[in-house]
Amino acid sequence: MRVLVVGSGGREHTLIRKLKESPLVTELFCAPGNGGISADATCLAVKATDIEGMVACAKENKIDFCVVAPDDPLVLGMVDAMEAEGIKTFGPTAKAAAIEGSKVFSKNLMKKYGIPTAGYEVFDDPAKVLDYIVAQDSFPAVIKADGLALGKGVIIAQNLEEAKAGISSIMEDKIFGKSGDHVVVEEFLTGPEVSVLCFTDGKTFCPMVSSMDHKRVYDNDQGPNTGGMGTIAPNPHYTPEVAAECVETIFKPTIEAMNSEGRPFKGCLYFGLMLTPKGPKVIEYNCRFGDPETQVVLPLLESDLMEIMLAIHAEKLDSLDIKWNNGAAACVVMASGGYPGKYPTGLPISGLDADGQAQGVTVIHAGTKLVDGTYCTGGGRVLGVTAVGSNLQDALNKAYAGVEKIHFENAHYRKDIGRK
Repeated sequence: MRVLVVGSGGREHTLIRKLKESPLVTELFCAPGNGGISADATCLAVKATDIEGMVACAKENKIDFCVVAPDDPLVLGMVDAMEAEGIKTFGPTAKAAAIEGSKVFSKNLMKKYGIPTAGYEVFDDPAKVLDYIVAQDSFPAVIKADGLALGKGVIIAQNLEEAKAGISSIMEDKIFGKSGDHVVVEEFLTGPEVSVLCFTDGKTFCPMVSSMDHKRVYDNDQGPNTGGMGTIAPNPHYTPEVAAECVETIFKPTIEAMNSEGRPFKGCLYFGLMLTPKGPKVIEYNCRFGDPETQVVLPLLESDLMEIMLAIHAEKLDSLDIKWNNGAAACVVMASGGYPGKYPTGLPISGLDADGQAQGVTVIHAGTKLVDGTYCTGGGRVLGVTAVGSNLQDALNKAYAGVEKIHFENAHYRKDIGRK
């Protein structure tokens, strides 16, 4: 099979490396891809959000199966467009992708079907948001942009000044564009966070190994939120008892709710959970593989990913017995100095071989370019240095040993991934 993966980051590189293991896959393409991905797949210069261009590209390259990985093209309906042209595609339709595309939709869905989540109110007027927060007088206050915002559309305001600044930047300055036309204000939940990705064909669902993301840019969870500075899997807080509760109170009801709404979800459904003193609650849904969670979850998958994706497409997921490695995985993100603010690009990276890899680890390329045969920085999050071990400490030791071998000017990474 000739397989096309849509996207250009670390998640896409991880998917490609896992699909490469499948005997069903004869040729891999990625659009637009990046410098490191080009060692594992043929990169095609089409923007991930260019629906027409991507469909034309898939036809031109005689693609048998397409995997739409990022949120934007899913919400825009790329799966619908591919399927309309007879190209088998992995991912939810635009109607189903609304579970991530609109926070207002997902919160209302949870309220309607009794799925545990934080209390909330929805607003489209900045003055009314502020009045509500003043009246609540409860901090921290969680303010979320309704639409997609590169995983950064959440402001946790510690006081009224921060709330004012957050509302102004989202709703008036439109830092996330139209995503800030509506906002959701939520109660602040406490407890360990858990990410659980779930394979589903709309009927059967198979949760993957749990993981833990580290969102803040600096050690000890300090500094601004990022797209994720590192991950571990499995998440030590996610016990078999908690998992069983999540299946009954969250996963199963969510799949059933989407079916009841006429929006059956096929693909990978991501559950961002908080294990509160009152039980597990949903913080957010994503309509796709998480980034950088995928970087630690898929290396633990022992079954054939292509086979799973084909079974989901055919709605025959119940016919598979998906196998997992019972060890652990860790990913440490090496980011550009200055990220998530301004940062330079085009800095040469040393310590990588011709395929962009380093000994003892898997180097996942998130933001790299290949310039005259040299890998250079090309984004905020540059590399995800990933390792699998017999236990968490073993995986972390290997990942950090890998990080030590790789260098670029002002490289920044957290030293405490997995410590807590």
